[in-house]
Amino acid sequence: MEMNPQDGMRPLGIGYEPGRGNSPADSVLHRALPNAVVAKSDELFALARKSSLWTLSFGLACCAIEMISAHMSHHDLDRFGIVTWPSPRQADVMIVAGTVVKKMADPIKLLYEQMPDPKWVVAMGSCATNGGPYYRSYSVVMGVDHLIPVDVYVPGCPPRPEALMYGLMQLQEKIQQDAKQRE
Repeated sequence: MEMNPQDGMRPLGIGYEPGRGNSPADSVLHRALPNAVVAKSDELFALARKSSLWTLSFGLACCAIEMISAHMSHHDLDRFGIVTWPSPRQADVMIVAGTVVKKMADPIKLLYEQMPDPKWVVAMGSCATNGGPYYRSYSVVMGVDHLIPVDVYVPGCPPRPEALMYGLMQLQEKIQQDAKQRE
């Protein structure tokens, strides 16, 4: 068989027939459910979870302004599937933004306990991470991780909205990786 430059075909070899030879046989799943996706259920659930995070925004100080800015149109966290939600009973991510004083420790724990599982916490800013400029003050908790478990720390005083966006994307990656490691 010669190559014909007009139809762009190349010589395939003697006795070659398309669709025959070393091609794998169709699987039973492909015949029963064509175009079906096969994956572990934990990974599919993690994909859904990471793509629809509902945040319980807990703004305590100046970091709250930056958190609010991240939800506005210029940065638009909604394009990542992250929306703010006022009720802890439907939220799955708590963003603690600002100085945690000892008076707010019990309400933060209560709101965290009201959130359904699985739940994640983001500590935003120096004050929520380690007390910030109020380090070793009589009324300030030295980081929200002394009260509840924290998954992602966003540094800065106050952190830019881009830093919060990066932290939330890291949380999405953590959710996906945790599902892959679960067996």
